[in-house]
Amino acid sequence: MALKSLVDSIKKFEGITRKKNIKNVTSLLGDSYQTGGRTVLSFGDDASALDIGDDKLILMAADGMWGRLMEADPWWAGYCSVLVNVNDIAAMGGIPLGMTNVISTPDPDICRQIMAGIKEGVEKFGVPMVGGHIHPDTPYNALDVSITGIIGRDDLITSGGAQIGDRIMVAIDLDGEVHPQFNLNWDTTTMKTPELVQGQIMAMNKLARKHLVNSGRDISNPGTLGTLGMLLESSGKGGTMKLDEIPRNEKVSWEDWLKLYPGAGFVLTMAEENVPECTSILEKVNISCGVVGTVLEENKLFLTHDKEKEIVFDFQRDSIMGVKEVISR
Repeated sequence: MALKSLVDSIKKFEGITRKKNIKNVTSLLGDSYQTGGRTVLSFGDDASALDIGDDKLILMAADGMWGRLMEADPWWAGYCSVLVNVNDIAAMGGIPLGMTNVISTPDPDICRQIMAGIKEGVEKFGVPMVGGHIHPDTPYNALDVSITGIIGRDDLITSGGAQIGDRIMVAIDLDGEVHPQFNLNWDTTTMKTPELVQGQIMAMNKLARKHLVNSGRDISNPGTLGTLGMLLESSGKGGTMKLDEIPRNEKVSWEDWLKLYPGAGFVLTMAEENVPECTSILEKVNISCGVVGTVLEENKLFLTHDKEKEIVFDFQRDSIMGVKEVISR
């Protein structure tokens, strides 16, 4: 395997390149996120945070299902709309409370498939879908879901908290299968009990409450390297990553594995002394952990394998989101 070819493929991956629109959209809002004076965390993270008093934060996130996913399997799109939103709250260390949706489709059968997938997701993850809106007269099929969660004010895990010298951990449930209609999804939840799936979410909450990690993101459409890149970009840092230390199910090639969206997967950074406890908490809920590298002051992400070393992102000139996290403590 040529490391340069692998890195070139990752950098051109649509799951990463499509994130460039984030800056274009958020820049149009300017400083309006400060309206009302409750905003603790705004653009560029898995969820935003608002101060509701009593040392509590409300977490808010939303996801639109990728068009390619809707075309491949509407049921799976419905199920994943729950999964991805719950993971966004989990990545912040929060407890998911409830969701709402917007469904756009002129086809009643597709609507039924979407809702059946949502229902299965609700039962699996234990988070209710409490309302929404339907557009029955659109010329296209689309699904968007928003979620609300809660967390202690001092417990919030953000993308922007990585510290120089932190150890970088990749944590993934390796017990799964590639979805038969959508090969970018690593399904780890449909075959698991609700108790285990919900336990994985609460494990992240435990890391947050114990203040064991300095930063984190859930591995999403940009894949493992792209997600770590977004975390480092938000933190204004760089890092190293050893390819062979990344947890992987060996049924999947490295190129595909690094692009997959896992059902339960996170990138985290933490002080060296917290690695054993973080590992213990996550492995109890079937999440495999690998310490893959170190956070650097140099604003670049390096990938190494054997004696090879390649720059994945040079943040002096490369941009994934173009948004650096702003947090008001």
